[in-house]
Amino acid sequence: MNAAPARRIALTTLVVRDYDEAIAWYRDKLGFALLEDKPLAERGKRWVVMGPQEAGGACLLLARADTAASRAAIGRQAGGRVFLFLYTDDFWRDYHAMRENGVAFREAPREEDYGTVAVFTDLYGNPWDLLQPADKIV
Repeated sequence: MNAAPARRIALTTLVVRDYDEAIAWYRDKLGFALLEDKPLAERGKRWVVMGPQEAGGACLLLARADTAASRAAIGRQAGGRVFLFLYTDDFWRDYHAMRENGVAFREAPREEDYGTVAVFTDLYGNPWDLLQPADKIV
């Protein structure tokens, strides 16, 4: 019996205004690592991948907006809904560190059936959940 090929979602494209400002924000505010930064054949484009230091799950592919349509999507890729979920094994550690780093939270932390959560926004206004799942799986 042949095993099915392993598959996973590896990257989520995030449209940004500027590569370097986005790299600095995700590095300095969320503690993400710059995993790849390579120039592409198209003039001025780069392959920029960032993720948590402990990357093992999906990471962000930062894509600089280069058309009117992509510039209009900056900060609104999911129509104002929470778009990305940053799981943690210690909500309060990360919540306090992020606040100290100047991350803006839209609400106070709350306990839900599924875990401890609070919505924050990135430098472009995209809403994220910081979430420690109730079942401790991250």
